[in-house]
Formats: sequence, structure tokens, C-alpha cells
Amino acid sequence: MTGRRHYRPRYLQVAEDLRDEILRGDLAAGDPLPGEPVLAERYHLSRTSVRDAIKLLRDWGLVRAEPGRGTRVRTQRQRVRRTPERYQWEKDRVRLPEHERRTAGATEKDTGLKVDDLEFHAEYSTVEAGADLAERFQVPVGTRLLHRVYWTSSVKEGAALTLARSWLVYDVAAANPDLLDAANEPWPGGTQHQLHTLGIEVDHVIDEITARPPQPDEAHILDIGPGVSVLVLRKTSVDTEGRVAEVAETVLPGDRTELVYTTRLERWSG
Repeated sequence: MTGRRHYRPRYLQVAEDLRDEILRGDLAAGDPLPGEPVLAERYHLSRTSVRDAIKLLRDWGLVRAEPGRGTRVRTQRQRVRRTPERYQWEKDRVRLPEHERRTAGATEKDTGLKVDDLEFHAEYSTVEAGADLAERFQVPVGTRLLHRVYWTSSVKEGAALTLARSWLVYDVAAANPDLLDAANEPWPGGTQHQLHTLGIEVDHVIDEITARPPQPDEAHILDIGPGVSVLVLRKTSVDTEGRVAEVAETVLPGDRTELVYTTRLERWSG
């Protein structure tokens, strides 16, 4: 039986060729794209197809239309490289003096940027636990939770690098009133140090990763185009007593995020 043949639009090849030129550096940041007539002649396509190719490049975040200057290659976006080792790195810093904890946080580790390169934003509120979070925390539906929303922006780009939402059981967090005030963010040492002030030690972290289209507020904060998906990393931090201490969701732009996981395997004996 002959398989179905899939039609591949020719403008996609144009977009991929231009993308490769940008990634190789043949077209550098600030360079104009070749004009529509040039591309149409080069690929023997209509101007309409060329416009479709350029639209794809915009959706991929590689070019932008600048008034009076045409379509130009965007400056390469800051990439985020996230590995599971970050959790042990955060835990190792929990007992450091405050001045050392202030020198860097998880975002700096993931991006290689310095504290002065970043702007931090935090919003706190209280919410009632729905069925999902109630099950995670093993508390009744309607239990009060502390809901925290964070995003960190690169000073150079302005756009957020990641967008994170975090939940703690309110009555647990309230044992340290400083944890209820967004003005205390960014907290030196991050969430693991915050939990440490409550006498909680994180034993292990579970990451669950899914992909989906961005919500409108996410697309705005992260400055991503309509053709780019987001990766949603749900992190569940479990303490040494087996209780869930924190649930968090980090929304990562799919066009500039790298998730790296190394799994050690047991060696065969003999």
C-alpha cells in the first residue's frame, strides 16, 4: 500500500534557508533580509510566497519589521539552559552567609548573566486550593495557599526570560511572616532557603514537562511570536518527611530554551 504523500509548501524551504543563514551568522543581527523581488527571483516564487516565508521567520523570532528600515535580523535572544543539577546547587547554597547567597541565583546559573544584568518582578496573592493542588499538597480543597508569580528580565532585552508561578500552603509559610511579603524578593538563596527558614529540607524534586501554545499574558511577558510554543515545567519539591513543600510552574519560551538531562545508568556486574 502506498503511503500518503504530504505536500510541503515551497515557502517553507525559503524560510528554512534564511533561518540557516541567520544561525550560521551569514546574516548578522541588524542586517536587512534580501528584498522580496530578490528572493522571488532566487527561488522562482511569487511575492506572496516570499511574504509567507518572511512571516514564518517573524513567528520564529528571528527577524522583525522596523519602520522605515524594512525587515531585519533580530539580535540573538538570551538563551536559558536548565539542568537538574541546579537543584543541588541551590541546596548547597542554603547554609551560606547571606552576602554569598546574594551574589547569584538560579536564573544567573541558567543564563550565565550577572545580578546587575537582570530585573526581577514578583507578585504575591492568596488563593484557594483547587482539586489538583489540593491533591498534590494532600490538603482539603479550599485550603488557603500563598500564590507567587515571578519573572526575571534581561536588562538588555527587556523581555522576561522565564515566567514562574509558585504555591505554598499559606499556614506553613506564615510561620515566617517575611515569606508573605513580595517586597522581600528576590530572596537570597531562593525558595530552598525560604523553606529552610521554616525548618524544611528538600529531599527530592519531580519535574514534569509539557508543551502548549502560550496564554496571551505569557506571550506578552515573554515577548514571543504566535508561532512559538512554550514549555511548561511543573516542579514538585518534596521534603525529607515525604510531604510536598512547594509546587511551581515555570513557563519557558520554546524558541530559546534548552533542557538538559543526564541519566546515570547502573553498570553490569561481571
